[in-house]
Amino acid sequence: MYQRKLSSIDRFAALSSSVLQLLALVGLALALGSAPAAANSKYAGIVVDAKTGKTLYAHDADELRYPASLTKMMTLYLVFEALERGAIRLDTRIKFSANAAKEPPTKLGVGTGRSITVEQGIYALVTKSANDASTAIAEHLGGSEAKFARMMTAKARALGMSKTTFHNAHGLPNSKQVTTARDMARLGIALREHYPRQYKYFSARSFTFGKTRMGNHNRLLGTVRGVDGIKTGYTRASGFNLVSSVIDRDRSIVAVVMGGRTGASRNAQMKDLIARYLPKASTRGSGNLIARGAMTNMAIDVAALELPKVGPVPSQRHEANQRLAFAYAAPTPEPVVGRSALVNSLIAQKVAIPTPAPAVVPPMPVAAAPNEAIDPVTTASTAPRDGWMIQIGAMPDRNAAVALLTEAQDAGGNSLTGTEPFTMAYAKGNEQLYRARFGGFDGQAAATRACATLKKKGYACWATAN
Repeated sequence: MYQRKLSSIDRFAALSSSVLQLLALVGLALALGSAPAAANSKYAGIVVDAKTGKTLYAHDADELRYPASLTKMMTLYLVFEALERGAIRLDTRIKFSANAAKEPPTKLGVGTGRSITVEQGIYALVTKSANDASTAIAEHLGGSEAKFARMMTAKARALGMSKTTFHNAHGLPNSKQVTTARDMARLGIALREHYPRQYKYFSARSFTFGKTRMGNHNRLLGTVRGVDGIKTGYTRASGFNLVSSVIDRDRSIVAVVMGGRTGASRNAQMKDLIARYLPKASTRGSGNLIARGAMTNMAIDVAALELPKVGPVPSQRHEANQRLAFAYAAPTPEPVVGRSALVNSLIAQKVAIPTPAPAVVPPMPVAAAPNEAIDPVTTASTAPRDGWMIQIGAMPDRNAAVALLTEAQDAGGNSLTGTEPFTMAYAKGNEQLYRARFGGFDGQAAATRACATLKKKGYACWATAN
């Protein structure tokens, strides 16, 4: 009898211990708040106090992710910028090329040769997330889809988005188009701060185009107190993304959720972050966190430079310790004709400046983004480039090579229309250099003509089959 009672007590104690352990696990999960999202390898998130810039929450906020249609936030930033400087008006007509008209859904379905207004384009990007409108806007503002993407990347650097690279204006799959949750939060804050008059478009609940009413994909608008935008995004590779701006009384945050498994789980995570961290935001602070023209400096060794013997190079200055601070310039610098001052200076110092030689090298590896394969979607931005290419130099830093390509794009004019600038990594001794190239020429004659044009502008250039 005594032994039987002892067993019952032991069983009760064991059961009580299990219950306590379960309650402890539940309590831990509630304390972590974001544990379910964190278990998803694609997930990244951040909450930033929009008044002070303080990071209130972060999970893999600096890890590379695919932006998907969050890309259109930068497209719209450049639209707002063009409106402010008077380059376009809200009633300016945006014509759809065959290139824009053929983009896959979601889209407005505007036919080749037809047009919409800039304001219709803004609403289409904010609500419908229309890919065809994004490409049409890119071609109108940049002259070509590829050049506009370079403008986007240059603007990202100017805003301090150091890990973001754009290759198209819509966010459809491209393995090299990457960003981070922190960079997207920074862009969201910049949109609010720099263009408060235009920012109102992000709160639009719907848009009527012709006889079709298009609802905003952002389901938090009108359902979560204080949410006034900004943008959703999805591809299979990216998962479900969302950037939210929240202003409630005297507190303000911008939150980012990337890599959600479903739209519903993404929205639930965003609601949880808002509820949890908005009360922790400061009631004081002036905002004004993002400078419009901030420059990003990167150090480059003089000895490692591989530059053309003549021609322009990115703007640099020589330091006492024989390093160069490279400023990532605006996307359309004035072209320089003839030998640059830096090259003359290096020659005077007897610094060797070898001419790049043709070589067959493997493509530059893409930085580690999500492990998922890129969706099998081919657009005007993601179509592979083949045929002939040209090379104009090589740099020890990929961003420096990109800047050299940007300068050459302006100098090359029509001879580079329809081509795509890219960098290619190769090893030189123990160093890695990045060749600056343009690809996608129709044939040898087109590539040779482009080189002739660039050589007249002072660039070294050679053409080769891809």
